[in-house]
Amino acid sequence: MDEGTSRIRRRVSVRKRNRPSLEILFAAPTADELKPSDDQKEEEEEEEEMAAGSPRRKAVGVPPAENNDSEEDMFGDYDSFAENSLIAQVDDLEQKYMQLPENRKHDTDLATEDLCSENIRNNQLSITTIGSFTELKTDEHTKKQSGHEDVSIKPGADLLYELPSSQVLYFENLQNSSNEFGNQSTKERDWNSSSHKTINEELPQNSIEQPQQNDEFSSKDRTSSDVNRRKSLKDHLKSAMTVNAKAQIPIFSRTKQLKETHLSEEINVAKKTIESSSDDVGPFYSLPSKVRDLYVQLKGIEKLYEWQHTCLTLNSVQERKNLIYSLPTSGGKTLVAEILMLQELLCRRKDVLMILPYVAIVQEKISGLSNFGIELGFFVEEYAGSKGRFPPIKRREKKSLYIATIEKGHGLVNSLIETGRISSLGLVVVDEALYPDLLFSLFLKNLKLHMIAEGSRGAVLEMTLAKILYTSKTTQIIGMSATLNNVGDLQEFLQAEYYTSQFRPVELKEYLKINDAIYEVDSKAENGMTFSRLLNYKYSDALKKMDPDHLVALVTEVIPNNSCLVFCPTKKNCENVAEMICKFLSKDYLKHREKEKQEIIKNLKSICSGNLCPVLKRTIPLGVAYHHSGLTSDERKLLEEAYSTGVLCLLTCTSTLAAGVNLPARRVILRAPYVAKEFLKRSQYKQMIGRAGRAGIDSAGESILILQEKDKQQALELISRPLENCYSHLVQEFTKGIQTLFLSLIGLKIATHLGDIYHFMSGTLFGVQQKILLKEKSLWEITVESLKYLTEKGLLQNDTILTEKGLTQKDSSYKSEEWFQYSFHITKLGRASFKGTIDLAYCDILYRDLQKGLEGLVLESLLHLIYLTTPYDIASQCDPDWMIYFKQFNQLSPAEQNVAALVGVSENYIGKKASGQAIKKTVDKDIVNRLYLSLVLYALLKETSIWSVSEKFNMPRGYIQSLLTAAATFSCCVLHFCEELEEFWVYKALLVELTKKLTYCVKAELIPLMEVTGVLKGRAKQLYNAGYKSLAHLANANPEVLIKTIDHLSRRQAKQIVSSAKMLLNEKAEALQEEVEELLRLPADFPPVEKA
Repeated sequence: MDEGTSRIRRRVSVRKRNRPSLEILFAAPTADELKPSDDQKEEEEEEEEMAAGSPRRKAVGVPPAENNDSEEDMFGDYDSFAENSLIAQVDDLEQKYMQLPENRKHDTDLATEDLCSENIRNNQLSITTIGSFTELKTDEHTKKQSGHEDVSIKPGADLLYELPSSQVLYFENLQNSSNEFGNQSTKERDWNSSSHKTINEELPQNSIEQPQQNDEFSSKDRTSSDVNRRKSLKDHLKSAMTVNAKAQIPIFSRTKQLKETHLSEEINVAKKTIESSSDDVGPFYSLPSKVRDLYVQLKGIEKLYEWQHTCLTLNSVQERKNLIYSLPTSGGKTLVAEILMLQELLCRRKDVLMILPYVAIVQEKISGLSNFGIELGFFVEEYAGSKGRFPPIKRREKKSLYIATIEKGHGLVNSLIETGRISSLGLVVVDEALYPDLLFSLFLKNLKLHMIAEGSRGAVLEMTLAKILYTSKTTQIIGMSATLNNVGDLQEFLQAEYYTSQFRPVELKEYLKINDAIYEVDSKAENGMTFSRLLNYKYSDALKKMDPDHLVALVTEVIPNNSCLVFCPTKKNCENVAEMICKFLSKDYLKHREKEKQEIIKNLKSICSGNLCPVLKRTIPLGVAYHHSGLTSDERKLLEEAYSTGVLCLLTCTSTLAAGVNLPARRVILRAPYVAKEFLKRSQYKQMIGRAGRAGIDSAGESILILQEKDKQQALELISRPLENCYSHLVQEFTKGIQTLFLSLIGLKIATHLGDIYHFMSGTLFGVQQKILLKEKSLWEITVESLKYLTEKGLLQNDTILTEKGLTQKDSSYKSEEWFQYSFHITKLGRASFKGTIDLAYCDILYRDLQKGLEGLVLESLLHLIYLTTPYDIASQCDPDWMIYFKQFNQLSPAEQNVAALVGVSENYIGKKASGQAIKKTVDKDIVNRLYLSLVLYALLKETSIWSVSEKFNMPRGYIQSLLTAAATFSCCVLHFCEELEEFWVYKALLVELTKKLTYCVKAELIPLMEVTGVLKGRAKQLYNAGYKSLAHLANANPEVLIKTIDHLSRRQAKQIVSSAKMLLNEKAEALQEEVEELLRLPADFPPVEKA
């Protein structure tokens, strides 16, 4: 009987279902372990003699047999369903077993519970052999019989939920007959140890292949209730064997399984460490060692600075308190934030939001972190420009890292609050490491990005953080900045701890140049500086006239072997300085990396459709280029890459470079202490000179500020005075600040009563600084006044009208219960404005324009729709060239001229302006300007070439590209505005397509490629022509092949493109899977079924 049973057991191997979610629990066997023992060989030979040709199931690691759709072929000549087969024997065994009353229920439940609890313990990722696994189960069963314990089992976690009932019976028999195996159990374990499988396969395999003998069962008749208790065992096994035999056994890499097992173990350890708030951190700051390896591999970071280690191990960080930390530029602030973000994503399993100032920096960060997301199993999602989904997709398993601009980050937080998911956001990082000023740099500067004042962006950021603080007590906020002055205000606002250090990886030496003398900045000296040296450079008379500031002498001391940045006051000055320096450089500079510089010129022509800036054509061969917002993003990106690799050694640039990507230099020269016509601020100066010194390359960095005698005293004050204070702009930016805040508070139902709104305002930075900022009015008066304005504008409604008397009441009276109970609710127009993030100064104008468009929307061309999505704030600052305007207007078709007539612009008016005639009739200047910008955008969509449109309208290429980006963003806002108003339903479908056109401005076939971060128009054309026509093509591309196939593509760029494509493809696949599961899920409000 024993011999026959073992033969049958070996012969009948049931293919198991593939359960990939558990594939990492056990490592694949080694080659030695796969070798059969002598006893096994004898048994196999004996089996082959008795049943030749019977197919066998192979061990993991051996290629699976080819699938066969025929059930007869699957089991060969052996009829496993015959009368004397295994099925028959098991059926008899079942009859004997079921006749014992004491075993009918208790043993079944106990054995099942045994296996469930054992399965839960095995989820700790221990690598165990099948033999030891069997022994463990037997021991546990013995313990359970002596003392029964309740085991909580999570649905879906127990493998028995996936087993047929007949296989569960074998587990029961295994437990009851475990003491009778004798030597055969040892033999069975030896066989099992040579055929390792994943946990998915072990449980069923043990259930089938254990000796099926139990002589203690007596023969009794089964009752009819026992027969009906379960279906026929034959049917169960036949069905299971037929289905499972068709499934192929997956082949797993042993190395990959070991790595995944090790990674999962470390994640679990780190998770327990963080949850317990223990000082005993994991292998790499509570993260898997794989994270450390990735930093070495991808970023070349092998060791953290001492201050970074100190910051990461602060008690406030371990306790997840809010934190502000500040260091000089290039101190390594971002790395600390990245490690904290990875802890949140991998260990605490929460989503993370990272807020950055510019679209370019968002895209750079997306490219840099996509590889981490792919390797560590989280999503990296872009929220910039017109990209981003509101609300974000709710992920089932993987968590998301949202990288957003300030405006998009605000919209994301609003959508999470509205859907009740703000608690899913575990960490918010405000990364100002690449930003020109303080944590709220916004409050200081008058620079503009797409014509939006920095102050308004600061107000938006303050609103975002205030809402998070008010609505989620579990979300941690981390703020980074250069050295702060009034940090106490920020600490009080963010309820944060503060950490600072003066560490710089490379020493910075500051110099001032006055005439021929160079002075070193010295705070200990009486006048703040000490004499250093005289310039030793022979100047001809011609050179003295061309270069009175001795720029040529200063730059030739470091180039071409080292890099240099020259900051200039204006864009035009950048180009002039670059050309002037090149005129006086020797011809030896032409030979330095000559071939690579020629490649840059070819690449510039390629991405610019054969065009090349004449200035760059003259300067690049000498290793010099200019860099400012007049260049397209494609051009800037290419020049930045060339500078980073050392092909270009000198960039002449505006202050915006200091606010953008990190491009360090051996020497930084400030051409003058001005930005445009304004004298430098201390924060701007520190940001520019902070670019001096390259970690790992230079032992020291140098900055030289060139001064005229008239600016000397003011410059000495500049370098010695403290940084400017950081102030709230909520009230200064009225329509984009406090009014927008109140509208969203009521729309999101964060605060709907006057008292709650006032209480919220007290917790903002403005509330903290109200004694400094408010001189004439109190915070209460401003609150009531703003709510009254929103009500009069039709954006809010309230039951009680706010009277002028209420505005003048003293502090003692405004806190009365009656005042605090005034409640508000948002109107449809208010909700549309808040959802579309429309500036409240323009929301009623937009509504009128859209309503007027319904009366005669011209769809023969895109011009009318483009006009409706041209940003109002840019139009108000536009200054048209009237001759060009008149010429372009006359080239419009009759239908297109009809659009101009509908919006209120006549040919007669433009003609008179072009000829300089006086105009008596008043015309809205903003409408005229807006139509002019619409013509620029319309020409761009038709021609898709920025160069040709730039020449046609005599506008800088960079300005046109910025206009395009702003229009795409505003189009997305108008779309959300229309979605909230039923009367504008016709615009919805139209604006979806227009937004896509404005976002990419390319032919339709290139759009899938341009969705990938880092792939711009020129690169998309190259990839498409090389055969990479879809997202899937890029995601599966080999970076090494891309380098050889695509001209002028570096290895780093190729890897970033592939990793970004993989990340985007995974996001889309996950979104589709989520959608399918949502459709198939039983609705929560499904009506209950009444029992009969």
